[in-house]
Amino acid sequence: MTAPVLFDLPGPRARARIRIGTIVGALLILALIAFVLIRLKGNDQLDPQRWSVLFDPASGVPQALGKALVATLKVAALGMVLATALGMLLAVGRLSDRRWISVPITTVIEFFRAIPLLVVIFTLYFVLPGFGVRLSAYTALTGGLVLYNMAVLAEIFRAGILSVDRGQREAAFGLGLRKSQVMTLILLPQAVRRMLPVLVAQLVVLLKDSSLGFIIGYFELLRQARSLVEFFTPRFGNQYTFQLYVAAALIYIIINVAISQLARYVERRTNRSRKVGTVAAVPMPDEGMAAVTPGPSV
Repeated sequence: MTAPVLFDLPGPRARARIRIGTIVGALLILALIAFVLIRLKGNDQLDPQRWSVLFDPASGVPQALGKALVATLKVAALGMVLATALGMLLAVGRLSDRRWISVPITTVIEFFRAIPLLVVIFTLYFVLPGFGVRLSAYTALTGGLVLYNMAVLAEIFRAGILSVDRGQREAAFGLGLRKSQVMTLILLPQAVRRMLPVLVAQLVVLLKDSSLGFIIGYFELLRQARSLVEFFTPRFGNQYTFQLYVAAALIYIIINVAISQLARYVERRTNRSRKVGTVAAVPMPDEGMAAVTPGPSV
C-alpha cells in the first residue's frame, strides 16, 4: 500500500527555481556577513587586543562570565525540571473527567499563560514583600520562570496526549488497565516522544528568558556583561563593550545548541529502541510448522 501524497513533487522547472532561490539567498547572507565584518573592521572592533580581554585571567573577565554562567544554569536547570514536572501534572489534571479538578486547573493554566513573564517576576520580587513575603532575586526569577512555563508546557503536553490515536486508549481500557495506568504507560510516553521538538524549543526559550533576571539585579550572563561594561567604561571607554556583549550572546548560543543536540540524540535513541521493540514483538512461526493454505470453502 502506497502512502498518500499530500503534495506534488517538484518538476524540473520547480527544482531549478528552488536551486536559484537557494543560491540567491546564500549570496545575500554572505553579502550581509561581509558588510557587517567590513563595518566592524572599520571601527577596529576586530582588533585582537580587544578580544584578548575575554581570555586574560588578569582582567577578571573569564572568571566573572564563568560565575554568571553557573548562576544562569542554576536558574535554568531548576526552572526546566520544575516547569516540566508541573506542566505534565497540569496537563493530566486538565484532561480529568472530574470538573472540580479540570476547571480550577484550566483557570490556573490560562491565567499564567495570559500574564507576561516580566509581570510575574515583578510581582514575586516587588509586590509580595508588601504582604510580608520576601523572596531573593534567585527565588523570584526561578518562580516566575516556573509559573509561566509550566502553563505553556501543560498545553504542549495536553496537545501531545490528545494526538495519540484514540484506539490505543480504548484498547488499553479493554485490557483492564486503570485510567492512571493508561495515562502513565500508554499516553504520556508517546506524547513526550511526539512533542519532544516543541518541548526543547520551549526549554530553550526558558533559558533565554533567564536574562530577565537583569531587571531585578540577579547576576546572570546579561547582568554580568553589563556590570563588566560599567567597570571598563570609566577606564577604557567603549573599547570592550561590543566584545563583552558578544561573549554573553555566544555563551547563550552554545548552551542552546547543546540542548538541541541532546534532544536530537534522545529522539534518535527513543526511535531506535521503539523500532527494536516492535521487531522483537512480532511472533515468529515455529520452524517445524508448514505453511497451510486454506482451500476453497465447500
